[in-house]
Amino acid sequence: MIEILTPAELDRAREAGAVVADTLQTLRSRSTVGTSLLEIDRWAREMIEEAGAQSCYVDYAPSFGRGPFGHYICTSVNDAVLHGLPRDYALADGDLLSLDLAVSHGGVVADSAVSFVVGESRPPGSTEMIDATERALAAGIAAAGPGAHLGDVSHAIGEVLSAAGYAINTEFGGHGVGSTMHQDPHVSNTGRPGRGYRLRPGLLLALEPWVMADTAELVTDADGWTLRSATGCLTAHSEHTVAITEDGAEILTLPTSA
Repeated sequence: MIEILTPAELDRAREAGAVVADTLQTLRSRSTVGTSLLEIDRWAREMIEEAGAQSCYVDYAPSFGRGPFGHYICTSVNDAVLHGLPRDYALADGDLLSLDLAVSHGGVVADSAVSFVVGESRPPGSTEMIDATERALAAGIAAAGPGAHLGDVSHAIGEVLSAAGYAINTEFGGHGVGSTMHQDPHVSNTGRPGRGYRLRPGLLLALEPWVMADTAELVTDADGWTLRSATGCLTAHSEHTVAITEDGAEILTLPTSA
């Protein structure tokens, strides 16, 4: 089932988006060389609770994970790209870190992810990879107007990623959000324009381009959650929650302050 939100629910989605965006912005600024992934998880918990929101991850137990997840944020480092389970690891100079956060606030969910390099070093290709996912995300958002098809959004994302030289994995992608975190429709990171569900005002989508430097194959870590590149190469992931409105796609997970 695909949820279409009411105007009142969209207002609550905006509140959830602000919590996610501002929490991620703070966590990004605090994630420096020597920071533990468990510290980031603790900070996320504190900020979520202070905002009066609820974690979407702690009790999350889908078929693809060894659930429940038991933490408040996904922390994926270097070759880890999705569902990174926080662990006792101190960030090193040059680590490529992806933070993925989803919360429910007022009964509506928002979901977002950012990738960045910690410290001063820049591993070869890291900046370009992050940039490609951000540009693909922007292209997907631009294509997500009322009356557009899901295939238009997927195609826009995939065109950017493919042009940048990355293979695209279609096992995981974007998704609907609303009263729960993962809903229909699935939004692949590649697709054919003019195909699929026609977007309607009130629909919430989490769009999330992600890539691995030299492969499209994932492997699951021994923790049962963390998904890594099969070759051990670097990865990157960007995500926003957008609301389809009469005027286009409204990004709900932009930080409210610089």
